Amino acid sequence: MTRMKPTSRRALLTGLSASLVAPALLLRVRAQAVPFIDYPFQLGVASGDPDARGFVIWTRLAPRPQQADRGLRPAPIAVRWEVAESPAFSRLVAEGEAIARPELGHSVHVTLDQLQPDRVYHYRFIAGGERSPVGRGRTLPLEGAAVAEVKIGVAGCQDWQSGYYTAFRHLAREAPHAIFHYGDYIYEYGPRASAFHPGLRETFATVRRHEGPEVMSLDDYRRRYSLIRSDLDLQAAHQAACFLCSYDDHEVVNNWVTDQVVRGESPPQVFRLRRAAAMQAWYEFMPVRIDAFPEAGTSGPWRSYRWGRLLDARLLNTRLYRSPQPCGDVFGSLCAEVRDPKAEVLGKAQEDWLVQGLTHQPSTWNALLQQVMMMNVDRARGEGRGINTDSWAGYLVPRDRLLQRLQGVPNLVVLTGDEHQHWAGEVRRSDADPASPARAVEFVTTSISSGSDGRGERSEHAAVLSRNPQVKYIRDERGYALMTVRPDGWQTDFRVVSTVRSVGGTLSTHASFRVLPGRAVLERL
Repeated sequence: MTRMKPTSRRALLTGLSASLVAPALLLRVRAQAVPFIDYPFQLGVASGDPDARGFVIWTRLAPRPQQADRGLRPAPIAVRWEVAESPAFSRLVAEGEAIARPELGHSVHVTLDQLQPDRVYHYRFIAGGERSPVGRGRTLPLEGAAVAEVKIGVAGCQDWQSGYYTAFRHLAREAPHAIFHYGDYIYEYGPRASAFHPGLRETFATVRRHEGPEVMSLDDYRRRYSLIRSDLDLQAAHQAACFLCSYDDHEVVNNWVTDQVVRGESPPQVFRLRRAAAMQAWYEFMPVRIDAFPEAGTSGPWRSYRWGRLLDARLLNTRLYRSPQPCGDVFGSLCAEVRDPKAEVLGKAQEDWLVQGLTHQPSTWNALLQQVMMMNVDRARGEGRGINTDSWAGYLVPRDRLLQRLQGVPNLVVLTGDEHQHWAGEVRRSDADPASPARAVEFVTTSISSGSDGRGERSEHAAVLSRNPQVKYIRDERGYALMTVRPDGWQTDFRVVSTVRSVGGTLSTHASFRVLPGRAVLERL
């Protein structure tokens, strides 16, 4: 795994990483005497950000997760960690101690860096005589290795109030190599008895309620994440595989970009305070490396994960460096601002990193792991044309420029979330002939729970498909997607669950698509 780490941060991050581990020996006696008032690992464990030498393992001490102090005194606590190849931990391959610091909500991030490539490991934590659940992670292969198959789960948009996280339990059973979480891990809203579905233009009753009002402060965000992490289906997914963690908008507030809330609820200098609290909470709860540590109120470096010569997956950030949405961010509108030559989505540094990385040494398959749809889709329900202004369709100049710069990259696949529906289609420049070869294919994964139970086929789907020949598939149900990547083809299975309005929804595969090397064409299986 390669990652963005600005030179100006290197000394800070190196020192911080050492400080989180080195003093642990001084705290061993104190840690053994900690009288937890309840089980401290109620939020489970997680792993993430794998490379060929290891990955990050995470936990958070929280005997009382919804209390501001988590049922702990404001003091550092030493936590022992163990890694083994067997889930029975018959022989440890790595072990040590880390510090759960109160300034970081007693979260623990340990970066493992002495493991073997392309191998499954199990890990656990011990504190105060209590053991955590056992988690599972897998290292990446060496960069030049020949890899026969990679399976990646894709999931996100998990509104607590809209439904249960049943799909995560099913995804855990797939035992993927990794899980790309595209964002909207939490939603900022206060408790609601009902919610409006903008796609269906209907109101539905919520299934369960958020605790507390709309989140604003660091304590608010921490309690919201603690509520979400209390879900056992989500915990099962985190225990099953390394997460490739991203954020979208609701980790802060709906449709934010850069340092602005589009409709101007807060001036930028005030919004930056809220964003800083949200970013710290995101870091505290995600199994991410130390270069994601919040600095100046922001977090979220971009990443590259390489599975040998088979797959180069580039995790992008489409929120932090983006220009404000055009047309007042009115969904279904269209205006001249969509062709603003100064608009940005990735920002120059991230775009250059992406292009240089993929064009210098492309893999057999090359994937963009990002948040908002790249297909330029006409969303109008009547005459004229309208777009999703919070997608790449609202930023045609940087969109077309990126596609042009990636022209020589073979077998490009875009993985996206945000839409609360499964979509599959082809990506072309905005001025391209619809009959011309596509530049890439795009798979958009539906929500885990957001939007509650879907209709399956909506009334507008037929019109969207007829107006957009590049779109091959749409399905409004909750679930996730599984990507199976082999040298001779890429297969996407769109999984759906029968319901999220009650526990125990059953799993099925509604559609599967295959892409062959050298042809950006979708073949439905």
